[in-house]
Amino acid sequence: MRATSREAWRYRMGIVADLASALDLERLGANRFRGDSVDSPERDVVFGGQLIGQCAVAAARGEPAAGKRVKTVHALFARTASKAHPIDFEVEFLHAGRTMASATVTVTQGGRLCARAMALLTTADDDLIRHAAPMPDVEPPEALEPVTDPYVGRELRVAGGADLNGSSTPGGAGPSAAASADSTELSVWTRMPGAAPASSAEPAIAQAMLAHASAGFLIGAAMRPHPELTIADAHDKFSTGILGHSVTFHEEADVSDWILLAHESPYAGRGRSYGRGHAFARDGRLVASFAQDAIIRSFATRPGAEGGRRGKASVL
Repeated sequence: MRATSREAWRYRMGIVADLASALDLERLGANRFRGDSVDSPERDVVFGGQLIGQCAVAAARGEPAAGKRVKTVHALFARTASKAHPIDFEVEFLHAGRTMASATVTVTQGGRLCARAMALLTTADDDLIRHAAPMPDVEPPEALEPVTDPYVGRELRVAGGADLNGSSTPGGAGPSAAASADSTELSVWTRMPGAAPASSAEPAIAQAMLAHASAGFLIGAAMRPHPELTIADAHDKFSTGILGHSVTFHEEADVSDWILLAHESPYAGRGRSYGRGHAFARDGRLVASFAQDAIIRSFATRPGAEGGRRGKASVL
Protein backbone atom coordinates (compact mmCIF):
# COMPACT_ATOMS: atom_id res chain seq x y z
CA MET A 1 0.00 0.00 0.00
CA ARG A 2 1.42 3.34 -1.03
CA ALA A 3 1.08 6.61 0.81
CA THR A 4 -1.36 9.02 -0.84
CA SER A 5 -0.12 12.30 -2.28
CA ARG A 6 -1.71 14.09 0.66
CA GLU A 7 0.16 11.88 3.13
CA ALA A 8 3.38 12.27 1.18
CA TRP A 9 3.01 16.07 1.33
CA ARG A 10 2.31 16.01 5.04
CA TYR A 11 5.50 14.14 5.78
CA ARG A 12 7.71 15.65 3.10
CA MET A 13 10.96 16.73 4.72
CA GLY A 14 12.62 18.56 1.85
CA ILE A 15 14.56 18.31 -1.39
CA VAL A 16 17.97 16.66 -1.75
CA ALA A 17 19.33 19.69 -3.63
CA ASP A 18 18.33 21.86 -0.67
CA LEU A 19 20.06 19.42 1.68
CA ALA A 20 23.30 19.68 -0.31
CA SER A 21 23.03 23.46 -0.13
CA ALA A 22 22.36 23.42 3.63
CA LEU A 23 25.40 21.22 4.21
CA ASP A 24 27.64 23.57 2.21
CA LEU A 25 28.29 25.89 5.14
CA GLU A 26 29.21 29.54 4.74
CA ARG A 27 32.57 30.43 6.26
CA LEU A 28 32.43 33.33 8.72
CA GLY A 29 35.96 32.96 10.07
CA ALA A 30 38.79 30.49 10.44
CA ASN A 31 36.65 28.07 12.47
CA ARG A 32 33.21 29.70 12.35
CA PHE A 33 30.47 28.73 9.91
CA ARG A 34 26.81 29.37 9.21
CA GLY A 35 24.19 27.21 7.54
CA ASP A 36 20.54 27.19 6.57
CA SER A 37 18.05 24.36 6.94
CA VAL A 38 16.01 22.18 4.63
CA ASP A 39 12.50 23.59 4.46
CA SER A 40 9.42 21.39 4.78
CA PRO A 41 5.72 21.77 5.56
CA GLU A 42 5.94 19.78 8.79
CA ARG A 43 7.08 20.99 12.21
CA ASP A 44 9.45 23.93 12.55
CA VAL A 45 12.18 21.70 13.97
CA VAL A 46 15.53 21.02 12.28
CA PHE A 47 16.17 17.30 11.81
CA GLY A 48 19.04 16.02 13.96
CA GLY A 49 20.52 14.22 10.95
CA GLN A 50 20.99 17.57 9.23
CA LEU A 51 22.74 19.04 12.27
CA ILE A 52 25.19 16.16 12.70
CA GLY A 53 25.97 16.35 8.99
CA GLN A 54 26.64 20.06 9.26
CA CYS A 55 28.85 19.44 12.29
CA ALA A 56 30.91 16.99 10.24
CA VAL A 57 31.36 19.56 7.48
CA ALA A 58 32.30 22.30 9.97
CA ALA A 59 34.94 20.08 11.59
CA ALA A 60 36.37 19.04 8.21
CA ARG A 61 36.60 22.67 7.06
CA GLY A 62 38.33 23.89 10.21
CA GLU A 63 41.77 25.25 9.37
CA PRO A 64 43.78 22.75 11.48
CA ALA A 65 41.91 19.89 9.75
CA ALA A 66 43.50 20.47 6.35
CA GLY A 67 44.36 17.16 4.68
CA LYS A 68 42.32 15.10 7.14
CA ARG A 69 38.89 13.51 6.93
CA VAL A 70 36.26 13.04 9.58
CA LYS A 71 36.57 9.60 11.17
CA THR A 72 33.92 9.90 13.88
CA VAL A 73 31.35 12.53 14.85
CA HIS A 74 29.12 12.30 17.92
CA ALA A 75 26.43 14.91 18.62
CA LEU A 76 24.18 15.56 21.60
CA PHE A 77 21.05 17.62 20.99
CA ALA A 78 19.99 19.86 23.87
CA ARG A 79 17.38 22.12 22.27
CA THR A 80 15.54 22.33 18.99
CA ALA A 81 16.62 24.65 16.21
CA SER A 82 14.16 26.46 13.95
CA LYS A 83 14.22 26.04 10.19
CA ALA A 84 13.33 29.72 9.80
CA HIS A 85 16.68 31.11 10.95
CA PRO A 86 20.39 30.48 10.19
CA ILE A 87 22.40 28.16 12.43
CA ASP A 88 25.93 28.93 13.60
CA PHE A 89 28.74 26.38 14.04
CA GLU A 90 31.91 27.16 15.97
CA VAL A 91 34.79 24.68 15.85
CA GLU A 92 37.37 24.45 18.63
CA PHE A 93 40.30 22.10 18.10
CA LEU A 94 41.49 20.17 21.12
CA HIS A 95 44.49 18.85 19.21
CA ALA A 96 45.76 18.95 15.63
CA GLY A 97 48.70 16.72 14.81
CA ARG A 98 50.20 15.38 11.61
CA THR A 99 47.79 12.45 11.21
CA MET A 100 45.00 13.12 13.72
CA ALA A 101 42.96 16.00 15.05
CA SER A 102 40.06 16.30 17.47
CA ALA A 103 37.55 19.10 17.82
CA THR A 104 34.29 20.19 19.36
CA VAL A 105 31.57 21.84 17.29
CA THR A 106 29.15 24.10 19.13
CA VAL A 107 25.79 24.67 17.45
CA THR A 108 23.87 27.85 18.28
CA GLN A 109 20.96 29.80 16.86
CA GLY A 110 20.47 33.40 17.83
CA GLY A 111 22.96 32.92 20.66
CA ARG A 112 20.99 29.94 22.02
CA LEU A 113 22.90 26.68 22.47
CA CYS A 114 21.22 23.88 20.50
CA ALA A 115 23.77 21.07 20.26
CA ARG A 116 27.39 20.14 20.64
CA ALA A 117 29.42 17.57 18.75
CA MET A 118 32.84 16.01 19.06
CA ALA A 119 34.73 14.99 15.95
CA LEU A 120 37.84 12.94 15.31
CA LEU A 121 39.68 13.61 12.05
CA THR A 122 42.43 11.40 10.62
CA THR A 123 44.56 10.62 7.61
CA ALA A 124 44.66 7.04 6.31
CA ASP A 125 47.45 4.60 7.22
CA ASP A 126 48.42 1.35 5.51
CA ASP A 127 46.63 -1.80 6.69
CA LEU A 128 48.25 -3.80 9.46
CA ILE A 129 45.08 -5.83 9.98
CA ARG A 130 41.71 -5.72 8.20
CA HIS A 131 38.26 -7.22 8.63
CA ALA A 132 34.69 -5.96 8.33
CA ALA A 133 31.18 -7.12 9.13
CA PRO A 134 29.48 -8.73 6.12
CA MET A 135 26.54 -7.09 4.42
CA PRO A 136 23.22 -8.71 5.37
CA ASP A 137 21.77 -11.12 2.84
CA VAL A 138 18.82 -9.03 1.67
CA GLU A 139 17.08 -8.47 -1.64
CA PRO A 140 18.84 -6.11 -4.07
CA PRO A 141 17.14 -2.74 -4.54
CA GLU A 142 15.99 -3.60 -8.07
CA ALA A 143 13.87 -6.45 -6.66
CA LEU A 144 12.04 -4.16 -4.24
CA GLU A 145 9.18 -1.72 -4.69
CA PRO A 146 9.89 2.03 -4.35
CA VAL A 147 8.79 3.66 -1.12
CA THR A 148 7.25 7.11 -0.93
CA ASP A 149 10.09 9.25 0.36
CA PRO A 150 9.70 12.54 2.22
CA TYR A 151 12.85 13.80 0.48
CA VAL A 152 12.36 14.71 -3.16
CA GLY A 153 15.37 13.39 -5.08
CA ARG A 154 16.14 10.50 -2.73
CA GLU A 155 15.10 6.90 -3.43
CA LEU A 156 14.23 4.23 -0.87
CA ARG A 157 13.69 0.47 -1.02
CA VAL A 158 12.88 -1.57 2.11
CA ALA A 159 14.07 -5.16 2.42
CA GLY A 160 12.69 -8.07 4.38
CA GLY A 161 9.00 -7.40 3.96
CA ALA A 162 8.81 -4.29 6.14
CA ASP A 163 6.45 -1.69 4.72
CA LEU A 164 7.36 1.86 5.66
CA ASN A 165 4.30 3.13 3.85
CA GLY A 166 2.18 1.26 6.38
CA SER A 167 2.65 4.29 8.61
CA SER A 168 2.85 6.77 5.71
CA THR A 169 6.42 7.79 6.43
CA PRO A 170 9.86 6.13 6.45
CA GLY A 171 10.87 4.68 9.77
CA GLY A 172 7.37 3.64 10.74
CA ALA A 173 5.84 0.35 11.79
CA GLY A 174 2.20 0.17 10.88
CA PRO A 175 -0.22 -2.76 10.74
CA SER A 176 1.40 -3.99 7.51
CA ALA A 177 4.54 -4.79 9.51
CA ALA A 178 2.69 -7.31 11.67
CA ALA A 179 4.37 -10.22 9.89
CA SER A 180 7.64 -9.06 11.46
CA ALA A 181 6.14 -8.24 14.82
CA ASP A 182 9.11 -9.57 16.80
CA SER A 183 11.78 -7.96 14.64
CA THR A 184 13.74 -4.92 15.72
CA GLU A 185 15.79 -4.99 12.51
CA LEU A 186 15.15 -2.78 9.52
CA SER A 187 17.16 -2.83 6.28
CA VAL A 188 16.73 0.12 3.93
CA TRP A 189 18.38 0.76 0.57
CA THR A 190 18.83 4.44 -0.19
CA ARG A 191 20.47 6.59 -2.84
CA MET A 192 20.52 10.26 -3.80
CA PRO A 193 21.17 10.45 -7.56
CA GLY A 194 21.14 14.24 -7.53
CA ALA A 195 23.81 14.42 -4.87
CA ALA A 196 26.69 13.41 -7.12
CA PRO A 197 28.06 16.88 -8.03
CA ALA A 198 28.22 18.21 -4.46
CA SER A 199 29.32 14.97 -2.81
CA SER A 200 32.07 14.22 -5.31
CA ALA A 201 33.48 17.74 -5.07
CA GLU A 202 34.10 17.47 -1.33
CA PRO A 203 34.33 14.21 0.67
CA ALA A 204 32.91 15.90 3.78
CA ILE A 205 29.64 16.62 1.94
CA ALA A 206 29.29 12.93 1.04
CA GLN A 207 30.00 12.01 4.68
CA ALA A 208 27.44 14.55 5.86
CA MET A 209 24.77 13.15 3.54
CA LEU A 210 25.49 9.65 4.79
CA ALA A 211 25.30 10.87 8.41
CA HIS A 212 21.96 12.50 7.60
CA ALA A 213 20.60 9.24 6.14
CA SER A 214 21.84 7.19 9.10
CA ALA A 215 19.75 9.17 11.58
CA GLY A 216 16.33 8.69 10.03
CA PHE A 217 15.20 5.11 10.64
CA LEU A 218 16.40 3.91 14.05
CA ILE A 219 13.32 5.12 15.91
CA GLY A 220 11.23 3.24 13.35
CA ALA A 221 13.28 0.09 13.95
CA ALA A 222 12.54 0.37 17.69
CA MET A 223 8.82 0.65 16.98
CA ARG A 224 8.53 -2.38 14.67
CA PRO A 225 7.60 -4.87 17.45
CA HIS A 226 4.89 -2.46 18.66
CA PRO A 227 2.27 -2.27 15.88
CA GLU A 228 -0.09 -0.35 18.15
CA LEU A 229 2.14 2.67 17.50
CA THR A 230 3.14 4.20 14.17
CA ILE A 231 5.64 6.91 13.43
CA ALA A 232 2.84 8.76 11.61
CA ASP A 233 1.35 9.50 15.05
CA ALA A 234 4.59 10.95 16.43
CA HIS A 235 4.15 14.49 17.79
CA ASP A 236 0.36 14.02 17.73
CA LYS A 237 -0.18 11.08 20.11
CA PHE A 238 3.28 10.65 21.56
CA SER A 239 6.70 12.29 21.46
CA THR A 240 9.79 11.12 19.60
CA GLY A 241 13.15 12.74 19.06
CA ILE A 242 16.87 12.15 18.75
CA LEU A 243 18.88 12.76 21.92
CA GLY A 244 22.29 11.76 20.60
CA HIS A 245 23.69 10.32 17.40
CA SER A 246 27.13 9.15 16.37
CA VAL A 247 28.64 8.04 13.07
CA THR A 248 32.00 6.41 12.35
CA PHE A 249 33.16 6.47 8.74
CA HIS A 250 35.20 3.48 7.59
CA GLU A 251 35.50 3.83 3.82
CA GLU A 252 34.53 6.30 1.13
CA ALA A 253 30.93 6.06 0.02
CA ASP A 254 29.11 7.25 -3.09
CA VAL A 255 25.74 8.48 -1.82
CA SER A 256 24.46 8.84 -5.38
CA ASP A 257 24.58 5.02 -5.66
CA TRP A 258 22.67 2.49 -3.56
CA ILE A 259 23.71 2.17 0.09
CA LEU A 260 22.18 -0.39 2.46
CA LEU A 261 21.38 0.93 5.93
CA ALA A 262 21.06 -2.09 8.25
CA HIS A 263 19.41 -1.01 11.52
CA GLU A 264 18.67 -2.80 14.77
CA SER A 265 17.22 -1.71 18.11
CA PRO A 266 18.63 -3.82 20.98
CA TYR A 267 16.69 -1.92 23.64
CA ALA A 268 13.65 0.29 24.17
CA GLY A 269 12.11 1.16 27.53
CA ARG A 270 11.64 3.87 30.15
CA GLY A 271 10.70 6.32 27.40
CA ARG A 272 13.99 5.83 25.54
CA SER A 273 15.30 3.74 22.69
CA TYR A 274 18.77 2.71 21.60
CA GLY A 275 19.57 1.78 18.04
CA ARG A 276 22.65 0.99 16.01
CA GLY A 277 23.45 0.09 12.47
CA HIS A 278 25.88 -0.32 9.60
CA ALA A 279 25.99 1.26 6.16
CA PHE A 280 27.15 -0.87 3.22
CA ALA A 281 28.06 0.17 -0.30
CA ARG A 282 26.42 -1.66 -3.19
CA ASP A 283 29.56 -3.80 -3.59
CA GLY A 284 29.27 -5.05 0.02
CA ARG A 285 31.92 -2.83 1.60
CA LEU A 286 31.19 -1.63 5.15
CA VAL A 287 31.42 2.15 4.77
CA ALA A 288 30.09 3.43 8.11
CA SER A 289 28.60 2.45 11.47
CA PHE A 290 26.19 4.50 13.57
CA ALA A 291 24.32 4.54 16.87
CA GLN A 292 21.53 6.61 18.36
CA ASP A 293 19.80 7.36 21.66
CA ALA A 294 16.26 8.60 21.21
CA ILE A 295 13.10 9.45 23.09
CA ILE A 296 9.79 7.62 22.57
CA ARG A 297 7.34 8.59 25.28
CA SER A 298 3.80 9.64 26.02
CA PHE A 299 3.07 13.32 26.24
CA ALA A 300 1.57 12.60 29.65
CA THR A 301 5.02 11.78 31.05
CA ARG A 302 6.21 15.33 30.44
CA PRO A 303 5.72 17.77 33.34
CA GLY A 304 2.59 19.83 32.68
CA ALA A 305 1.77 17.95 29.48
CA GLU A 306 -1.89 17.45 28.61
CA GLY A 307 -1.50 15.35 25.47
CA GLY A 308 -1.90 16.24 21.84
CA ARG A 309 0.43 18.02 19.44
CA ARG A 310 3.21 20.07 20.90
CA GLY A 311 5.03 23.00 19.39
CA LYS A 312 8.74 22.86 20.07
CA ALA A 313 9.99 19.95 22.10
CA SER A 314 13.04 20.03 24.33
CA VAL A 315 14.86 17.60 22.05
CA LEU A 316 15.07 17.12 18.31
